[in-house]
Amino acid sequence: MPEFVGAVDQGTTSTRFMIFDHSGNEVARDQLEHRQILPRAGWVEHDPVEIWERTNTVMQNALRNGGLSATDLVAIGITNQRETTVVWDPRTGRPYHNAIVWQDTRTDTIASALERDGHGDVIRRKAGLPPATYFSGGKIKWLLENVDGLREAAESGNAVFGTTDCWVLWNLTGGPDGGIHATDVTNASRTMLMDLESLDWDDELLGIFGIPRAMLPTINPSSHPEAFGKARSSRPLRAAVPITGVLGDQQAATVGQVCFTPGEAKNTYGTGNFLLLNTGTELVRSKSGLLTTVCYRFGDEPAVYALEGSIAVTGAAVQWLRDQLKIIAAAADSERLAATVDDNGGCYFVPAFSGLFAPYWRSDARGAIVGLTRFNDGGHIARATLESICYQSRDVAEAMEKDSGVHLDVLKVDGGVTANELCMQIQADVLGVPVSRPVVAETTALGAAYAAGLATGFWQSTDELRTHWQESKRWEPRWSEEQRRTGYDGWKKAVQRTLDWVKVD
Repeated sequence: MPEFVGAVDQGTTSTRFMIFDHSGNEVARDQLEHRQILPRAGWVEHDPVEIWERTNTVMQNALRNGGLSATDLVAIGITNQRETTVVWDPRTGRPYHNAIVWQDTRTDTIASALERDGHGDVIRRKAGLPPATYFSGGKIKWLLENVDGLREAAESGNAVFGTTDCWVLWNLTGGPDGGIHATDVTNASRTMLMDLESLDWDDELLGIFGIPRAMLPTINPSSHPEAFGKARSSRPLRAAVPITGVLGDQQAATVGQVCFTPGEAKNTYGTGNFLLLNTGTELVRSKSGLLTTVCYRFGDEPAVYALEGSIAVTGAAVQWLRDQLKIIAAAADSERLAATVDDNGGCYFVPAFSGLFAPYWRSDARGAIVGLTRFNDGGHIARATLESICYQSRDVAEAMEKDSGVHLDVLKVDGGVTANELCMQIQADVLGVPVSRPVVAETTALGAAYAAGLATGFWQSTDELRTHWQESKRWEPRWSEEQRRTGYDGWKKAVQRTLDWVKVD
């Protein structure tokens, strides 16, 4: 009998394949980065073919690393960078253009025009999202308007759209030879094209963007025994393994953190930060700059919703210190450098490289380092970078409390940045609540595995999953209320300096 569940985690900077046992423990993994293609300021692209090749490789390597074969897997789950948009020819599998990444801001004029033309309220009401460069609908519209022949191909069924879960799934299940063109409700809820109540593509929204329905994948539950087909008997598995779970990465992390009760929340620290609060089967419409999104839907059960605060640049700011400023050699060095100083020395860094997401939604903002004097050095810059991650999370937590009335007693955290213990201590200090990291910090892949395993009966219920969650470390706040207030006041002043930096028509 198969004893393990696998999970493809197709992220913004890398793709990994992880294998888990029945206790939710990691058995094996492999991970490879892919290129970040930056054609011009504000544009961020990925090569979909490179992503698919990386997916093949990490699946093979993880199985080999664990001494396993595909027949040891009861099922596979897929989780992915959301909103990143791929359009390809289903006859050949060739993309029409590089994937346009969620961070990309080339659609700022499209988003502004939606507001100007009075469509913003319709999109908020139906899709739960503000018109913004972040989401897929504007990216599809841009491609249709800027790639020669694409609109004609789309209208004739020769061009299809998917976020990267859809792209990986289609290739895994056969590609041009019968590949399944499907996504799940969590990814569909990030397009500005799905009605949150009907959980289906909405004709009015499609009309606003001018997108042919024929381009779009079938929307399925996040966990289902039959909806996503089987990986074909070819590379990389050489066995027909059921694919039974698909979740956008932040929803997958929420499942991996077992936040199944309304009021439970998690914060994932990756390229960006994403704080999700489970609101149950109730649609809570934000008045404070948050997103209303689908948290998950298991089988035929009603959809569970969430409030989300999406932050564009957090871990990516540390990468910027490494790759552009070159003041650190590796991301982990940010902790060592920041620890050389006791505080930020009056320096604040607002990494609004792609504008500001929640709760501001200002595409006219750009990054700024403010408060500098001759006293400041690289340690202060590194410290301000870590603080920027934490202050942006506080912005979202405060908006979430206004919308929901829920005050966090503890913040569950996960993702790569949680390995930076100084950053997690700063987070507890800035929020004034304990911060808790689980034993399995990479909960995104774990959540996809949980969704896949629930569909097959490998795990019987969400109550069983709760028994597997274990705390690895907890950070308690150390700052005084005065330190917390003064620091946050400085942050809010710094944010104001980033606004109205570029003109958005």
